[in-house]
Amino acid sequence: MKTDITIPDSLELTRLDRALAELLPDLSRSRIKQLIEGGEVRVGGKVQDTASHKVRRGDVVSLSVPEAAAAEPAAQNIPLEVVFEDKDLLVINKPAGLVVHPAAGHAEGTLVNALLHHCADSLSGIGGVKRPGIVHRLDKDTSGLMLVAKNDMAHAGLAAQLADRTMSRTYQAVVWGVPSPIKGRIDAPLARNPNNRFYMQVRPEGREAATNYFVLEKFGAHASLVECKLESGRTHQIRVHMAHIKHAVVGDPLYGIPATAVESTLKKAGLEGEGAGYIKAFPRQALHAVALQFEHPRTGKLKEFKVDLPSDIKDLINYIKLP
Repeated sequence: MKTDITIPDSLELTRLDRALAELLPDLSRSRIKQLIEGGEVRVGGKVQDTASHKVRRGDVVSLSVPEAAAAEPAAQNIPLEVVFEDKDLLVINKPAGLVVHPAAGHAEGTLVNALLHHCADSLSGIGGVKRPGIVHRLDKDTSGLMLVAKNDMAHAGLAAQLADRTMSRTYQAVVWGVPSPIKGRIDAPLARNPNNRFYMQVRPEGREAATNYFVLEKFGAHASLVECKLESGRTHQIRVHMAHIKHAVVGDPLYGIPATAVESTLKKAGLEGEGAGYIKAFPRQALHAVALQFEHPRTGKLKEFKVDLPSDIKDLINYIKLP
């Protein structure tokens, strides 16, 4: 695609990349810089490969945008629960067990594979590649709302909201015990364990991380349903923070309480039989992203989405309640 633009008076002596970002909102500034440095931009008919070049009013800038390259992951027809979709973005309700990105051990069958099939030709490309822009991740076994961009403009706008914390993400989790106070803020920096990169820890030298929680429902003294809102979005943040205050998420294979402690807790609560068996065998962390709020990157309108807890967590709650 080739586009010719005349620089208006208002952008006199503006950097070339900044001027083009202003005039072409569907392209991110990083993508524009990539095109400039790749020789795809001409000013007055001459190639200009310096992003900091100052344009003048009346300059005619020609921009060539190559077709987005095919994404390397294969498109796969994997069912998705789409909560909302337009030409710029999707909101999906991710099931537990679905990996987000292809990686070692998960080359296919991922959310990205599913999105490539679902979106087909509606992806205009992120950074020049025809792929979905994953704005924020959920762990494989965490379910709930996820936001996906279809183009550079949407990806840049949504990523900026994530970075400046104007995007709101709300989760619900079933945890062991009842946090006290019932409403609080966990402010504890997180870093990877130096001996195990898959394991996050509260460490003084870690990146700042804060989680606001509120107890929605108590199930006796042995468990409760909590709502968590993220101020930051670190890997495993809610799971690590809840474990840090001694109220680990039920079913969490990394940060949960030992099987002997689960057995003791259920016995003390008087839970046995089928219910106790279901709780002890719960196969994943009982954590679900229930709400998402952000400003639409094109229209500026506030968008808000909510979903119910999935059936497995509802069943867990029914079993974990006192008889």
